[in-house]
Amino acid sequence: MTRRRRIRRVLSKTNAGRRKFSSVDLSFQLDFITRERLPLLCCLVAFILTFFVTRTIVRYIRAHAGSDAPRKWWQPRNIGHGGMHIHHVVIGVILVMLSGVTMVTLAVNGGVPEFTVAATFFGIGAALVLDEFALILHLQDVYWAEDGRTSVDAVFAAIAVAGLLVLGFNPLSFFDVGAWRDDDSWVVRTLVILGAVLTLMLAVVVLLKGKVWTGLVGMFITPLLVVGAIRLSRPHAPWARWRYTTRARKMHKALVRERRLRRPVVQAKLWLQHVVAGEPHFPDDSEVDQQLDLEIHAAPPPPPEPAAVPTDEQTASV
Repeated sequence: MTRRRRIRRVLSKTNAGRRKFSSVDLSFQLDFITRERLPLLCCLVAFILTFFVTRTIVRYIRAHAGSDAPRKWWQPRNIGHGGMHIHHVVIGVILVMLSGVTMVTLAVNGGVPEFTVAATFFGIGAALVLDEFALILHLQDVYWAEDGRTSVDAVFAAIAVAGLLVLGFNPLSFFDVGAWRDDDSWVVRTLVILGAVLTLMLAVVVLLKGKVWTGLVGMFITPLLVVGAIRLSRPHAPWARWRYTTRARKMHKALVRERRLRRPVVQAKLWLQHVVAGEPHFPDDSEVDQQLDLEIHAAPPPPPEPAAVPTDEQTASV
């Protein structure tokens, strides 16, 4: 009887621990996926899935472009009318416009389910648009060219921002709305405004130093802006153009530092771009060095100020 009681106690404790772990896990999931974040989460998931499905379809169409075999109805193919090729960015713009107008309309008195559906279509349209962001930027079809990697960079930036928003980070975290609403004294409101202005000034300095990702993420995590504003500028940034062109030692330090820090980033970036493009392989040193030579360069000095044109009075006096 004693042995059976011990076994029952152990089993009861194990079951209680399992129930406690399940409740904690369930509460964590419920806290993470709140009702207010559901539209944004669905938008992000739709964006990521649409991007990868679109890249897969485009890769498939390109691989079978020279095939003379008859296409079946379910096989992907280019969309066109007569001799005109219709890019999928057109479909994305239409979806973004329709879903955007729908969300603006639902913002008045719409419910979360309707808003979630509209946000999902917005994510699909945004993925189709940003997948051909390089086409919009360069006004030519550079999808498979070197300049086409700009589209991948734009997609990564959008995923990073949306991911931070889903995780609960607020891009206006420096603006203490609670203190602004709860305390109407001019001292508190002045401090809040000064904090907001200081943070925006730090963000401008970071962007002028060429640290786009630091400035982007720093709007959600303010200490990153402080670090980015204090540290050395990137050598091709406007800040380096204004302050480093006459200081050769500092420009050389910025170039060496940029090449050392950017090398692993460029390696990971090239590898991920190869994977997305359908050619997964690790880039060799020559490819990495070539990309570093394209990205890293010293900023040109600012143009000299034009010489003052003498007036008629000055000419006459001479």
